[in-house]
Amino acid sequence: MKKYNKSGFTLIELIVTIAITGIFSLGLIGLQRIMNNAALTSFGSYLDVDEANRGISIMVREIRNIRPADNAAYPLERAQDQEMIFYSDVDYDGDTDRVRYTLSGTSFVKGIINPVGYPATYPQANEKVKTIAEKVRNDTDPIFYYYNGDWPDDTINNPLPSPTRLSETKLMKVYLKISEDNSNPYILESYVQIRTLKDNL
Repeated sequence: MKKYNKSGFTLIELIVTIAITGIFSLGLIGLQRIMNNAALTSFGSYLDVDEANRGISIMVREIRNIRPADNAAYPLERAQDQEMIFYSDVDYDGDTDRVRYTLSGTSFVKGIINPVGYPATYPQANEKVKTIAEKVRNDTDPIFYYYNGDWPDDTINNPLPSPTRLSETKLMKVYLKISEDNSNPYILESYVQIRTLKDNL
């Protein structure tokens, strides 16, 4: 009498194997999606920071070279925590432009008005606005800090309070927090000496 060895999978074993394989495959797909999203977020954050860094570099150069307006207005028009208006030749055409940097929501924007006519005027309707940085998370924290010529020795009167900024500012700090979701922000910080307002020329 011949004996037969039973081999292979039973139906239950086959179903369990398929279920485990399916769960494992779904786990791998989910993990891959998470890793792809993390990579895209990281790359997006890098681009945001890089764009903001370029914008800050340009802004620092413009602030360093501020000068009286073509209508003889003082170089600094507005000096607030999150908005600064000044005059500088930002397009190197020999005319002094009115430049405005401000925080609008989570966007840091720049507005430029070219002078018109003689004597020069700066019509608000002519302002050209572009975004310098997105995902700015300063909230109520200042973007601009203003210092007098005695900084850093004078820590009592610096940073300058709002009423004295226009007349006493000699040095500035620009401070931006960039973040995708307001956690672990990347800090962009830069100091700039205003050449035309220095005491020790």
